[in-house]
Amino acid sequence: MSTKAVSRRTILGQTIAALGAGLAPELLHARERRAAPNRRGQQPNILFIMADDLGYADVSCYGRRDYKTPAIDRLASEGVRFLQGYANSAVCSATRTGLITGRYQNRLPIGLEEPLAFRDVGLPADHPTLPSLLRDRGYETFLFGKWHLGALPKFGPLQSGYDHFWGFRGGGVDYFTHGVGGAKDLWDGDHPVEATGYLTDLLADRALEAIDRNAVTAKPFFISLHFNAPHWPWEGPNDQAESQRLDQSGKPMAVFHFDGGSQRVYAEMVTRMDYQIGRILDRLDSLGLAENTIVIFTSDNGGERFSDTWPFTGRKTELLEGGLRVPAILRWPQFVAKGRDSQQVMISMDWLPTLVAAAGGAPDPRYPSDGISLLPFLKTPEQSVPRTLCWRYKNLDQQACRSGDWKYLKILENIFLFNVVDDPMERANLKERFPDKLSELVEKYRQWDSQMLPLDPASTTHGFSGSELADHYGAKPQNSVR
Repeated sequence: MSTKAVSRRTILGQTIAALGAGLAPELLHARERRAAPNRRGQQPNILFIMADDLGYADVSCYGRRDYKTPAIDRLASEGVRFLQGYANSAVCSATRTGLITGRYQNRLPIGLEEPLAFRDVGLPADHPTLPSLLRDRGYETFLFGKWHLGALPKFGPLQSGYDHFWGFRGGGVDYFTHGVGGAKDLWDGDHPVEATGYLTDLLADRALEAIDRNAVTAKPFFISLHFNAPHWPWEGPNDQAESQRLDQSGKPMAVFHFDGGSQRVYAEMVTRMDYQIGRILDRLDSLGLAENTIVIFTSDNGGERFSDTWPFTGRKTELLEGGLRVPAILRWPQFVAKGRDSQQVMISMDWLPTLVAAAGGAPDPRYPSDGISLLPFLKTPEQSVPRTLCWRYKNLDQQACRSGDWKYLKILENIFLFNVVDDPMERANLKERFPDKLSELVEKYRQWDSQMLPLDPASTTHGFSGSELADHYGAKPQNSVR
C-alpha cells in the first residue's frame, strides 16, 4: 500500500497498536509525520503560551469560579482540551528542560535543579531543542519571557535554538522593576535592556510585533511566549505601590512575598494575562493566520499558594496531583477537532514530538524523545492509550509513577497507592488492598530511575514549610541526599 493510500484511521490504529506493544518512539514519530497535513511550505505557525505556576483550575474552562478567562476559554472551545495533562516536574527549571528537549529532564544536570538557583549549570548549547529542530525545518524562532535554563556566557536562548529573545533569564522578576534582589534581569538577545511597564503587557507586545512582522513573509514562526504570570511577586497591573514597597524593603528576596498577595490580586494577574492572550488571538484573526497557526496554552507546573488545583490536592514542589496537573489546550483549526476534550494522559515533553511532527520533522535520533506525538489524538480526541510516567523530587524524597489509572507515591518513608481516576484527591491509600499493583508500579519506577542521572547532593531543591504556609504545619524541607 502506498503512503498516499494510508488513511488517517489506519495510521491511528497503527499508532495505538505501536504504543500498546511498546514499540520505539521513532516508529511512532514516522507514522505521525505521514498523518500530519504539512508538506514543505505549508507548515503551521506555532504559538506556544506557557503560564508560570498556574494551577489546574486557575482558568475558568478548567473550573475557576471567582473570575473568567474568556480568551483561554475560547482556545478550549475552538480546540482540544486535555483533561489529564501533566508537567514534567513540580517546579519550573526541570519542566522547562523536559519541554525544550522532549526528554525526561533527569537525563541532564540542569534538569536536577529544583529550581536552578546560583550554580553554573544550564542547557548545553549542542543539545537539540524544540526551537533548534523547528529552525532546521525553516522556522524563525522567538522566545518572549522566561528562560531559567542557565546563565551567560555558556547558556542562553540564542545558544539553544532561538533566533530572538526578549525577556528574563532567572526564575522570576518584579512585574514593574523587572529585577530581583536589586539586580535587573531584562534582556534583548544577549544584551541587558530597560523598559517601562507591566511585564505581562510588555511580553504580549513583543509577541504581537513578531506576528505582524512575520505575517508579510513566507517563513513560518515559532513563538514561545513564556509569561511570568501568575508567579510571585503578587502584583496586578495597577500595583506599582506594592512593587515599590518590595523594592525598598532592603530584603534581597522580598519578591518571594509571603507577606502579600490575595485572591483579588491573583485574579487580576491571571485575567490580565488572559486579556493579552485575547489581543494576540484577535491579531491572528485579523491577519488571516488563525486557521494554520497552532496555539498551545499550558503551565510549567502545578499551582502555587493562591492557586485553585481542584479536584486535586498538593501544589508546586509536590508530586501530589495538584503539583503536577496543568491545563493543556491546543487549537489548530485547519487540523484539530473543535471544542473537544481528550482523556489522553500527556506531559510537557510530548510537545516537542508533537510540534516537530506537525512541521514535518522528527526528533534528533541521537536524542530520542521520551514523549509521544499527540497528533493522532487531536483529530479523534475520543481515542487514548495507556501511559507510564515517572517523577522524582529531591525535597521530602518524593517519588511517583503513574501507570494506567494507578499511581505510586512516596513522600519520605510514607508509601501510597492511588487510583487517581476514581480518587483524584488521593485520599484512599490502596497499598494493602492491592499489594501486587503497588509492587508493579514500584518496579516500573525503579527501572525508570536506573536510566536517569542520580540525584545530585549539590543541586537546589525547594519545598514549602509550616512557617511559610499554614496548611503545611509540621512540614520542613528535608531530603536524604547528602
